[in-house]
Amino acid sequence: MVTADDVRRVAMSLPRTTEALVRDRVKYRIGRIVYLALSPDETRMGFAFPKAERVALVEAEPEKFMMPRPSDERYNWVRVRLDAIDEAELTELIVEAWRMCVPKRVAAEHLG
Repeated sequence: MVTADDVRRVAMSLPRTTEALVRDRVKYRIGRIVYLALSPDETRMGFAFPKAERVALVEAEPEKFMMPRPSDERYNWVRVRLDAIDEAELTELIVEAWRMCVPKRVAAEHLG
């Protein structure tokens, strides 16, 4: 099981990431764009994910992934239960969410 500390460690290692507390939720941003957010109880993580692919992701692994809250359905967003993933999967989800939001040049420089 991964924790909020694992999320912080991975997210803060990525260029241009900042952390903010907004209405009792820890959010990770690039500029004004939020690409990760923890639930208030830190058991779930919302992350940037292509809208066109999220239904397939949730249907393939409903024990891990959840659709966004109705108020967030208009965004490229999906949620994951932190107790259902390991550190490798967490890292992959965070890096891919970050890559969606950061300039391509920055991603290329960081990821090689």
